[in-house]
Amino acid sequence: MTTQGQSFSLPNVAAGPDPFSLGSLPDDVDFAVLFFQRDHYCTNCRSQVQSLADRIDEFRDRGAEVVSIVPEPVDRVESWQAQYDLPYPLLADPETEAGDAYDQPVRFGVLGRFSDLFGRMPEVVIVDRRGAEPAIAYVHRGSSTFDRPEIDDLLAELDDLRE
Repeated sequence: MTTQGQSFSLPNVAAGPDPFSLGSLPDDVDFAVLFFQRDHYCTNCRSQVQSLADRIDEFRDRGAEVVSIVPEPVDRVESWQAQYDLPYPLLADPETEAGDAYDQPVRFGVLGRFSDLFGRMPEVVIVDRRGAEPAIAYVHRGSSTFDRPEIDDLLAELDDLRE
């Protein structure tokens, strides 16, 4: 897949530039691994951001920066940072600007606020920053709150992209 990476600028409540954009990453970051989360309450999302923090060095060893994007206001995203102290960008996307730009799956619209069976589904996008323009190199669009790629699979994908 070689679709162009979409630009966005969002508030960052954790490590890294604030506001955050793909262009604000240092030049030595070859890949941005964007984790689009479901919402503030999602327990699988909360587990995922903690697992990513535990393995952040493995991503950085591959020239990749993890970025977690939550479709919530800054104050709710700040509560995640206060609880988990994440060592990578944690972005608030209250208007779902980035989620919509990257086609984050949505099931049953506003009903998603009332049940995990509805609403935004998780998505992971790897953006390759090595060319003249950022390009989407990998996408996993979840069909349920549990449908997420394994970290080892993402690291292997990054290894393949570096070859």
